[in-house]
Amino acid sequence: MTTKSYEMAREAFAAWDVDTEAALATLSTIPISVHCWQGDDVVGFETRHGSSGGGIQATGNHPGRARTPDELRADLEFAYAKIPGRHRLNLHACYMDTDESPDRDEIEVKHFQPWIDWAGDQGVGLDFNPTFFAHEKADDNLTLSHPDQGIRDFWIEHGKRSREIAAAFGRAQGSACVNNIWVPDGSKDNPVDRMGARKRLETSLDAMCAETLNKAEMLDAVESKLFGIGVEAMTVGSHEFYMGYAIRRDTLLCLDMGHFHPTENIADKLSAVALSVDEILLHVSRPMRWDSDHVILLDDSIRAMAQELVFGDLLGRTHIGLDFFDATISRTAAWVIGVRNMQKALLESMLMPQARLKAAETSLDFTTRLMLTEEMKDMPFGAVWAEFCDRMGVPSGAPLISDLDAYQASVASRG
Repeated sequence: MTTKSYEMAREAFAAWDVDTEAALATLSTIPISVHCWQGDDVVGFETRHGSSGGGIQATGNHPGRARTPDELRADLEFAYAKIPGRHRLNLHACYMDTDESPDRDEIEVKHFQPWIDWAGDQGVGLDFNPTFFAHEKADDNLTLSHPDQGIRDFWIEHGKRSREIAAAFGRAQGSACVNNIWVPDGSKDNPVDRMGARKRLETSLDAMCAETLNKAEMLDAVESKLFGIGVEAMTVGSHEFYMGYAIRRDTLLCLDMGHFHPTENIADKLSAVALSVDEILLHVSRPMRWDSDHVILLDDSIRAMAQELVFGDLLGRTHIGLDFFDATISRTAAWVIGVRNMQKALLESMLMPQARLKAAETSLDFTTRLMLTEEMKDMPFGAVWAEFCDRMGVPSGAPLISDLDAYQASVASRG
């Protein structure tokens, strides 16, 4: 039942020519891809390999880490039940669910069939990532750009098989599976042949993606990084490298908020790259100091990102996913907090008087633009969000905190 608080909020926003009902309807259609690796600290379920590496490190030892695919799926089911709307799952290749022990260049769709079945039962769309880290053939932080052709061929085959698996996900679920390609390749100290490494990476990517697959089933994305642990001097797959590659090869470009300098405004990049690529993959993270992958807050950086998506009319061209892994707090709570904050940021942006703001800017009336943006901060956004949660059948406020605490207590014995 619609609350009095919401009715008052709706009237307040209507006075600014903002339709809260339209905003809620739009928000309910936006899926966010929830990253599986928050649930188990980027360990995965392979039997041959078991460490993260490759510049990836989860810190903390909070009890309750998922140790099996079934535990991870149970945690995800709980989290989805506390997040309004229908969402997706972003699965890494190292999260296969099988009694077999395939190496990375041997993985097949059958090794992920339990995930396909579960996603179908839950009504959850799947996205995918080849795993180019945590493997003896990635010990040098070199994979697709490795000087050794044999090692490159191993990872090329892994990438080919990952694309086939992603396409199978897409066929099974009836929506395109985004297959995101990120490699940790780089150099700890100053290299003397950057061009050679980047040419090898480009050639490997071309070989990996040579087969044309149905875009209704699978979409390739490429993800850059500024630097990483062990690759401080040079990252082969830089932003400039992948932006050029995405334009030339017609792939999605992935922008990860933690993969740039902390002073860079990632929201500013969206409209810039959207002029050159058809679709964007967005990894939302909170880089405290750098790529530390903290749970996202409803802060200025997230608000700016959401506003750019809404005001730039980019929601239909952007696939939103989260990417953080914090092992110092409840992992299920981290998912719930992160996704809901992304949704809140989108809703706040939808509740701004966009036409009036753009008109003020076009007429160079920057005073009105500033006054409008500041006045909107006093609007009763919380009442609209609470209404959205209520309509979607999920708790908010104190009941949500109670549910999160109770679930964490139920899984704490995992150690």
